[in-house]
Amino acid sequence: QVQLQESGPGLVKPSQTLSLTCTVSGNSITTDYYYWSWIRQPPGKGLEWLGYVAYTGSTSYLPSLKSRTSISRDTSKNHFTLQLSSVTPEDTAVYYCASLVGELGLSFGSWGQGTQVTVSS
Repeated sequence: QVQLQESGPGLVKPSQTLSLTCTVSGNSITTDYYYWSWIRQPPGKGLEWLGYVAYTGSTSYLPSLKSRTSISRDTSKNHFTLQLSSVTPEDTAVYYCASLVGELGLSFGSWGQGTQVTVSS
C-alpha cells in the first residue's frame, strides 16, 4: 500500500519560498505511470491542483502558478518536493501530496494527511 507523508514548516513569511517534502513508502516514485502531485485547499475554498512530477521526471504545473512553482524529486530518498516562491497570505492553505495513476487516463490514488501552511509575518 502506497503511503505519503508531507513535511515542512507550518509558518512562512510573505515574499519567502514555501518548501514542502512528500516522502513516499510502499512504492518507488519511478514506478511506471505514477505522477506525484501537490494539491492545496485554502480556507473556505475547494481543492486546487498545483502540479506533478512524473515517474519519468517530467513536470507539469497549474498555468496560473507556473512562474512561482517548482516540483522536484530525489529518487535516492524516494521523495518529492514542492517549492512555491514569493508567497502571500493568499497561499495559506492545507497542502496535500497525492499520487495520480494511469496510462491512458489519470485518477487519484493515495493521499497524504495534509499539512497546514500559514503565510504571515
